Amino acid sequence: MEQYRINGGRELHGRVPVSGAKNAALAILPATLLCEGVCRIENLPQISDVRIMLEILGMMGAKIRYLKKNTVELDTAHVRNLPAPYEMVSKLRASYYLIGTMLGRFGRSEVALPGGCDFGLRPIDQHIKGFEALGATVQIAEGGIVEAEAPHGLVGSNIYLDVVSVGATMNILLAAVRAEGLTVIENAAREPHIVDLANFLNTMGADISGAGTDNIKVRGVERLSGCTYSIIPDQIEAGTYLALGAATGGEITVTGVIPKHLESITAKLVEMGADIREEDDAVTVVRPRSRRLSRINLKTQPYPGFPTDMQPQFGVLLALADGTSILTEGVYDNRYKYVNELKRMGANATVDGRIAVFEGVERLIAAPVKAPDLRAGAALVIAALAAEGLSTINEIRYIERGYEDILNKLTDLGADIRLIVTPDDEARVLGRVN
Repeated sequence: MEQYRINGGRELHGRVPVSGAKNAALAILPATLLCEGVCRIENLPQISDVRIMLEILGMMGAKIRYLKKNTVELDTAHVRNLPAPYEMVSKLRASYYLIGTMLGRFGRSEVALPGGCDFGLRPIDQHIKGFEALGATVQIAEGGIVEAEAPHGLVGSNIYLDVVSVGATMNILLAAVRAEGLTVIENAAREPHIVDLANFLNTMGADISGAGTDNIKVRGVERLSGCTYSIIPDQIEAGTYLALGAATGGEITVTGVIPKHLESITAKLVEMGADIREEDDAVTVVRPRSRRLSRINLKTQPYPGFPTDMQPQFGVLLALADGTSILTEGVYDNRYKYVNELKRMGANATVDGRIAVFEGVERLIAAPVKAPDLRAGAALVIAALAAEGLSTINEIRYIERGYEDILNKLTDLGADIRLIVTPDDEARVLGRVN
């Protein structure tokens, strides 16, 4: 068993670089299947989700070669139309992008229903609606296998999404780029990683306009070519380190970011009393420990609203804020599993459905906790670094799904965090411990 052991309660200072966006990478990698050539992807985050996706592509016949730590070359010329292996896709929610890409290239796909973090019901009905509008027949076969087929090819169509869905928007984009004619996606999601995917596809020769708005137009093309492309910085990783600075006090500068992507996050930090400074590609958060955070009300929404993937990290801030804060989850049904873990650390919070009420406490108490999912795990790391004393965090495999080199990044800020192989073995230490 691996765990993080954290001695918290100190101010953190320094600069921390942000890696490539996880949510963009997990759509761009399968998108390389749409061309029959070589793609070079730069700024690729070294996280477990990316490693799983690359392994899936390799099993399907892609030739994969790392040129640098964060640069990979994929040759998809000889990819075969094979069912995506269940044991791999069941670990990864983004595996459903293989449906759109295999439909677009081969006219048929067989992919198991995806895995990933459990936030409650996350249906793919809007994905299926889009594929069927493009002319595919889709059924869920025995064993949860999504079988999609378009033997006569996909044909452009007008598609209105009943709910704003990031995954459905991206999957329909992937299927539509090689469909015949014009596809219009209405009520589309607007997240930065959707724009990044569209930019990547356009670099390969697609004809997509309107990405970043709620109306995206895709004019189908016959072929796509290989290209070189650099993934945008990770908005959620950047927001996580900004929330860390607000929770622990001190001064943290997050570098290599796009400040506009962080506006909903930095606006709430300012409302809570933190100081924010922006540069062209960096954002700094400052909060002396003597200045307590202020209470706020917060609701997660699709972009450009406050991101659901930042909700647990801000839950820690609300647990420490002066007064009563109300947090409303506007995207998922079951994203408060971390609250019980925070209560073990002295937080005063109650959950009723999608609403959590936090009565702020002056300090959190070190305790052993368990990460229930990716972003909740990051939130518990923040809580442990803010609390005085020694905390342990188990189930860290969730955290490593989305945060590259997190131990060294934190120790460079002055955090005392160790990776322990077993509870009784402190011999293996990654990162420099102060």
